[in-house]
Amino acid sequence: MSRRSAALASGPYAPPVPEREQTVISADGSRLHAELYGPEDAPAVVLAHGWTCSTAFWAPVLRRLSADHRVVVYDQRGHGRSPAPGPGGYSTEALADDLVAVLDQALPPGRRAVVVGHSLGGMTVMAAAGRPQLRERAAAVVLCSTGAARLVERARVVPLRAGRLRTRVQRAVLGSRAPLGPVNPLGKRVLRYATMGRGAEPAMVEACARIVHACPRIVRAEWAHVLAELDLDARIAELTMPVAVIVGTADRLTPPEHAHALVAGLPRCTGLTELPGLGHMTPVEDPAAVSGVIRGLALAHGQPAEPVVEAAPDAEEQTT
Repeated sequence: MSRRSAALASGPYAPPVPEREQTVISADGSRLHAELYGPEDAPAVVLAHGWTCSTAFWAPVLRRLSADHRVVVYDQRGHGRSPAPGPGGYSTEALADDLVAVLDQALPPGRRAVVVGHSLGGMTVMAAAGRPQLRERAAAVVLCSTGAARLVERARVVPLRAGRLRTRVQRAVLGSRAPLGPVNPLGKRVLRYATMGRGAEPAMVEACARIVHACPRIVRAEWAHVLAELDLDARIAELTMPVAVIVGTADRLTPPEHAHALVAGLPRCTGLTELPGLGHMTPVEDPAAVSGVIRGLALAHGQPAEPVVEAAPDAEEQTT
């Protein structure tokens, strides 16, 4: 299955047709595939997807927001239609560079947006927290199904008691370079167990399985190693804009304790939305709830930034 054909072609989990596509160039020259949807003058939203996913992951959210929001989605490096980076191109700083490049190149100058990160996308936002570009361009942030540190230790993918053995096994499983193979009933059962709630419908599982299985195994493993060593706790307090947090109560990859830690550390948290019985794929499992949080922040904070007007020189300066 090619990465371009991974998404479903029809139905609620199929991506809509973008208004246009764009190539964004990051600081190290990496090329990022981006897509733009909706009216140019509408409140802006930027969506950053998670590990092993792609722009197609946001399809149900796009269908709810693109009619009256300017939505920018992009493929993280190595995912979807963004080429894999070269040696040294896998790091949280590279992710921050990529997000800043998208904000600078896919939005008009001075335009602000609600920046939404799911899983690895949320970690991308936290990695960029100290960047002046994020503070200038992000009117608000949504951190969805994500965490800042101790990801492997706190994950509950492997059904063992918390401790060194579970951490060691989970590190090996999540960082494996083994190919996932074609999407089949067994693969979908495993994916559903690890990433979704028990109520996930078959079409939902199929859509996510297609996207995840299309991620190159080397890219999957390289980012898994970055996630295993992740420590962004110090960046949480640097997100000084309004921030909403979303988590599924049955999330095995980033359990609710991560969300609670984020809420405790954020200077301007607007609230925690806990989605009962849902897993890690909350934007697909309950796109209405996730879109509702985004829409609320866009309504309150997502208008275009006021143009910067330089003060005119005073009379003394004019005569010198």
